Amino acid sequence: MSKLYGAQHRAWQEHFDGVAMADRVEELIVTPTIPPEHAGFIASRDFFFLSTIDHNGFPTCSHKGGAPGFVRILDETTLAFPSLDGNSMYLSMGNLTLNPKIGMLFIDFETPHRVRVHGTASIDPQDPLLAEYQEAELVVRVKLENIFVNCPRYIHKHQRVQASPYVPQPHCETPPPQWKRLDVVQDVLHDAEREKVAALGGIIDFDQYMSKVAEGKG
Repeated sequence: MSKLYGAQHRAWQEHFDGVAMADRVEELIVTPTIPPEHAGFIASRDFFFLSTIDHNGFPTCSHKGGAPGFVRILDETTLAFPSLDGNSMYLSMGNLTLNPKIGMLFIDFETPHRVRVHGTASIDPQDPLLAEYQEAELVVRVKLENIFVNCPRYIHKHQRVQASPYVPQPHCETPPPQWKRLDVVQDVLHDAEREKVAALGGIIDFDQYMSKVAEGKG
């Protein structure tokens, strides 16, 4: 019996006469442990997309970025990644605390390739891995349910231009994001953040911020 497919998937597979192919694909590519080729691919990535479910049942898809290798393979069934400074919404962290079932999509746009992960996430605020991730607020561990490669034929090829300057790097102070300069958030910033705003050039309004967003500056 398939662990990947439910009745809702079978209904469409039957509609398009795809049951046999779907079963063969599952047999060939879906595994409960991380094969070496997937481990190497994941370890080389500097971003992935995270899918979680919120308290209203809505899926949330979030981009998670870091230095290459920020997602670690702890063993053949366990991954770990850091939660870095964000906008204080904690949507992904809150969602996976409520519903720990998550999806992860690792993708390469330069040499089209992708790997999907389903797993159960957990957070320990005292996780010893915190000390190994610069500026991490939390570390998420993911116990693998299954992992599989996907056909890359619909992935448009893009070229990587440069790394984000906001990704924490050793021996380098991470610049504050532009949105913390917004006039409408100054009263809820921490004191240390206000000092960084002044050093960055001072307070800006929403139109000024959107001009920076249009230039790719967050």
